[in-house]
Amino acid sequence: MTRPVAQQAELALLLEVATTPTPGNVDRHRDHDTLRFEHFLAGAVGASEGLGDLADPDGPPIGVAFEHAVSGMSNQSGGNTQFGGLLLLAPLVRAAVLGDLTPERATAVAEGTGVEDAAGFYRAFEHVDVAVADPPEDMDALDVRRGSDAVPEIRDRNLSLFDVLARSADHDGVAREWTTGFERTFDAADRLPARDGPLLVRAADVFLDLLAADPDTFVAINHGQETANDIRERAEAARDGRVDPETLADELVAEGINPGTTADILAGGLFVALERGADV
Repeated sequence: MTRPVAQQAELALLLEVATTPTPGNVDRHRDHDTLRFEHFLAGAVGASEGLGDLADPDGPPIGVAFEHAVSGMSNQSGGNTQFGGLLLLAPLVRAAVLGDLTPERATAVAEGTGVEDAAGFYRAFEHVDVAVADPPEDMDALDVRRGSDAVPEIRDRNLSLFDVLARSADHDGVAREWTTGFERTFDAADRLPARDGPLLVRAADVFLDLLAADPDTFVAINHGQETANDIRERAEAARDGRVDPETLADELVAEGINPGTTADILAGGLFVALERGADV
């Protein structure tokens, strides 16, 4: 059975949040105080029209389609559910409708973005609150939290979305994927078929692999690099069987620590795996 590419992307978002345990994140067994499983379901469904734009090879620039997806995602009461996941999916979805989904094709899509893509990206921040790092002092005019107010500066500097994300790749894991060939995303996709059990069981294992391999940048932004390093070590212990992953999941939720970038990369990996024929 073959699904349209936009449906594959929506399914990837749904599968990511349904995967359990994904320590620290909302999943089908765990809610946060004000952000719940149902919000993520509604966010994925709300993003569907924007995903459809991304899956149209003659559709709007991917940054504009991304803003459309974020606008739809925000149509629920929880706030930001999948901003990073949608940003990572944007070039992958467009690449998938242009031919075989490969790192090279996705990178070509990312590098081919222009000023209108960057403008759409900035406008997307007006739909939901997104935790981001403070910009360097010389980049205040390009602070994404300025939303559409920063668009004139984007136009004056003739910056593409790739250019914008390259400026934050050192501290943002999704931006790093965009600018370094989507290495972790495709690695996650490669790992999924190599594991045993239903897809969601394999996805939980791959989430731990990802979290144990690299400190989560969303944790670093919200709690500091030392905490991100500690979470990586605790994930490594869970991956290696020294700690029960369910226990770690409960602990991180109680501590209010959310490895959201790792969840975004898992969503991207699930999409690639689905496009390669993963069975659901």
